[in-house]
Amino acid sequence: MSFLKEIERRRTFGIISHPDAGKTTLTEKLLLFGGAIQEAGAVKNNKIKKGATSDFMEIERQRGISVATSVLAFNYKDKKVNILDTPGHKDFAEDTFRTLTAVDSVIVVIDVAKGVEEQTEKLVEVCRMRNIPIIVFINKLDREGKDAFDLMDEVEQKLKLNVTPLSFPIGMGYDFQGIYNIWEQNINLFSSDSRKNIEDTIAFSDSNSPELEKIIGEKPANKLREELELIAEVYPAFDREAYLKGDLQPVFFGSALNNFGVRELLDCFVEIAPSPRPKESETRLVNPEEEKMSGFVFKIHANMDPKHRDRLAFIKIVSGTFERNKPYTHVRLNKNLKFSSPNAFFAERKEIVDISYPGDIVGLHDTGNFKIGDTLTEGEMMSFKGIPSFSPEHFRYINNADPLKAKQLDKGVDQLMDEGVAQLFTLEMNNRKVIGTVGALQYEVIQYRLEHEYGAKCSYENFPIHKACWVKPNDPKSEEFKEFKRIKQKFLAYDKYDQLVFLADSEFTIQMTQNKFPNVKLFFTSEFEL
Repeated sequence: MSFLKEIERRRTFGIISHPDAGKTTLTEKLLLFGGAIQEAGAVKNNKIKKGATSDFMEIERQRGISVATSVLAFNYKDKKVNILDTPGHKDFAEDTFRTLTAVDSVIVVIDVAKGVEEQTEKLVEVCRMRNIPIIVFINKLDREGKDAFDLMDEVEQKLKLNVTPLSFPIGMGYDFQGIYNIWEQNINLFSSDSRKNIEDTIAFSDSNSPELEKIIGEKPANKLREELELIAEVYPAFDREAYLKGDLQPVFFGSALNNFGVRELLDCFVEIAPSPRPKESETRLVNPEEEKMSGFVFKIHANMDPKHRDRLAFIKIVSGTFERNKPYTHVRLNKNLKFSSPNAFFAERKEIVDISYPGDIVGLHDTGNFKIGDTLTEGEMMSFKGIPSFSPEHFRYINNADPLKAKQLDKGVDQLMDEGVAQLFTLEMNNRKVIGTVGALQYEVIQYRLEHEYGAKCSYENFPIHKACWVKPNDPKSEEFKEFKRIKQKFLAYDKYDQLVFLADSEFTIQMTQNKFPNVKLFFTSEFEL
């Protein structure tokens, strides 16, 4: 198959939502339809100890939430689909923001009963900023929930999207009978014992057909016809160009747990979703069709296998082909690296691949060369941009709880920070280490992983800080900057990239500092400066 055909076949997307909207369940069912797994593990059902395919860390299995972003791939209808399943929990938002730099489109999952929740709003805002094409999946229709039209209004208002339904529910909760597929004009009927198998659809070219009454009953049939008429009047017709530009968002309804409406979503998705898109680097726009390979690291995962201390750097291929054993330039270190066993992911299996194409996610075994945001090329000195670090919300001193294990603790903290789990700040005054996280749950994850993966114990101590501000003086040699450093020395630290950070204890302090030192600029995000 030609290089261009391979690019055209790729669909790389992320699934985002508020926790508990059913994102991991949907990921599983997409794998089930794609034939990548044989039976889905009921995610929260403790009777089945399998757990969901995409949640592989022990702490996820215990808590029933996704902590790490997992990468899963399968083939479906001659398309190669790469899914990046992201954590929904807001304590892990930073991981999700970074993952959104590696996807070409997203599916947003919304719970029919709860509607649009806060975390969904934040994530969709990031997608809108980047004009990422969005499909909305309204989940859990086998439960009682909000009216379908009300939900679509809520999506339009709260998420500022412009929606058009491509499938529609027949009833809801107790009366839920199935899904009318507007995209293909057929009906998929619901039987609640369909958990294990995948139901057949009944095709209708005309919703006025008298057959409809026979299948779903007279009242529901009339109601469905009225609703379909209303949809045709109120919502714009689907236009793929508008969807690809991020101006129109198709909506699907279903129940992922019961395999319902998932195939409609997947069939339409592989047809309309974009193949790999060009990406902006600091010097130019890079197109997927270019011959020379380029890619960037958007995630690092340490200890995928606790028996081996391995780190995997996840790389999104932007252009060209990535070949095994071929030397590539690591731009930040300006050195050539070869990879003898690049991994691709198929559900729980990792496979060594000889060649990968734009849109693919490749896992590279890493001995410590990579940081998040690093770029690999065939010699061109350029860096992809747009993987920032945000100011954390919580700050704590980290202390060693076992003096004999100081080395293990340092190594563990170092590796977890490279992974982007949290941010490490080293105070200039006394070299004490401070860990900053987006959410408090991160501290538990770090403590748990340090103990179980590195054999190190740590304790935390509160450090009452409001925000981390990255410091950029107009003139590093100026008297003003020296004065700033002298007065603020107790609150100055360095991040992992040796950038100077001012740890401010309140909003008021930030304002006062900016007034007093106008030539010392403070920033709340650090574009990773390479």
